[in-house]
Amino acid sequence: MDLPVMPPVKPMLAKLASKIPSGMHYEAKWDGFRAIVFRDGDETEIGSRTGKSLKRYFPELVTALLANLPPRCVLDGEIVLARDDRLDFDALQQRIHPADSRVRMLAEATPASFVAFDVLALGDDSLMETPLEERRRVLERALRPARDPVFVAPATTDIDLARQWFDEFEGAGLDGLVAKAPNLPYRPDERLMVKIKHERTADCVLAGLRPHKSGEGVGSLLLGLYDGSGTLQHVGVCAAFTMSRRRELMTELEPLRMPDPGEHPWARWQSEEAHTQSRMPGAPSRWSGTKDLSWVPLRPERVCEVAYDHMEGDRFRHTTRFRRWRTDRDPLGCTYAQLEEPVSYDLSRMLTESPESPEAL
Repeated sequence: MDLPVMPPVKPMLAKLASKIPSGMHYEAKWDGFRAIVFRDGDETEIGSRTGKSLKRYFPELVTALLANLPPRCVLDGEIVLARDDRLDFDALQQRIHPADSRVRMLAEATPASFVAFDVLALGDDSLMETPLEERRRVLERALRPARDPVFVAPATTDIDLARQWFDEFEGAGLDGLVAKAPNLPYRPDERLMVKIKHERTADCVLAGLRPHKSGEGVGSLLLGLYDGSGTLQHVGVCAAFTMSRRRELMTELEPLRMPDPGEHPWARWQSEEAHTQSRMPGAPSRWSGTKDLSWVPLRPERVCEVAYDHMEGDRFRHTTRFRRWRTDRDPLGCTYAQLEEPVSYDLSRMLTESPESPEAL
């Protein structure tokens, strides 16, 4: 492989903002695996955000990229997987598996797509210093012949349309918007873009904690919600605290420690079979490696309000943010019913609309 931009390349990153800025280039924020794709003739590489290769996990994409990309190019984009016309990050995670036979079976059963939103090189030319608005035009021309499963991400400079997308696209499993300055060059590993994510709040049952890796204080709080059958399901954690607050929390929550952990709703968490029946913390997973998954059971008597961006199935997609204790709430009233459901949106329509159409540009 001999390209003007060679692997590995770390992608340009974004910093979080609370509102959509004006005068920018806007795209959806995709919920998948960020990927830098390299093609030089018959050679391809798919680099992850950390620079590691994703190529072996997505053999169907290798075939699709060779069929749909220009002979020599470097693209920035996202690997996504859709089921029931909605992005499914859980299914995408399953593709990272050590067994080649498993990978190839999943590639056929749940094929992935690649959504391109930037071009770093084309032919013999590096476009790293080229302004974004020109790179976008180059990208659209280069991928005009591309077909499913290779797409160009919809983009607009109309802030009113961007606000509409922010509300609508969540129904297709996307988690916000990315805003970029039109004159922005490509800067690997620098946070020069802006991301705007959905934020909602939920009242959750505090059911456990994990000690901090330093050995001092609380590392994370384990959160639960009751399902329709009255079973407490583990839905996520909140973990962003100062060190002084971590120590305070350990003292504050000490009275909730259960003398007999066997009475806790998640007492069977170490049994792999139990995780097939309900969601508990510390589920056996190939992602866990040697990570210590032990936790301290607490009596599920306290309620905390947390902020979250969106759900992935029956759990919070990302780590939540602690807002306050809710001493006025009964833990048994903390159910899934309180969670806001986004209006569904046709993902295939969004991907197949031409980026040059009035709806997408």
